[in-house]
Amino acid sequence: MSKRPFEGIEYQRAANTIELGYILQRLFSTFPNSWPGVGLLLLRVCLGVALIWSVIAALSGKPSESNTLAQNLIAAVGGIVLLAGLWTPVMGTAVALYEIWIALSLHAPRREDTWIHIFLGVLSVSLAMLGPGAWSIDARLFGRKRFDIDRTRGRRPSL
Repeated sequence: MSKRPFEGIEYQRAANTIELGYILQRLFSTFPNSWPGVGLLLLRVCLGVALIWSVIAALSGKPSESNTLAQNLIAAVGGIVLLAGLWTPVMGTAVALYEIWIALSLHAPRREDTWIHIFLGVLSVSLAMLGPGAWSIDARLFGRKRFDIDRTRGRRPSL
């Protein structure tokens, strides 16, 4: 407990606490448009299309087991959500964990595809860290808002 100067009131400061609003602001701090926004859009589109393509390729092959059906569902949902740009940090992290799990798994469908899964994992981690960009649902839901303040309010109307 310490006193602030000139107040005379004791207060207790909680150390090492992070509020929920601060976390959300840090996750969605910037939504760049222009060329960086186009780059993030291309990154999201390429990762989403690659995930959806891998699901289509896996389903068109042999009959699916329950294990691979769950994996394909995770990849399909992750690809669709990343294409839309919704919950980008969360889904990017989930897809990265999924892809790295497949790459390091001993029961991987084909061992020659290990580097593809590692590459998709790295792409999804970078997308989770960089954010969705201005052309996404996240930017519409969580982006910076602009408030236009009516400057004539409170003034007398001119005669």
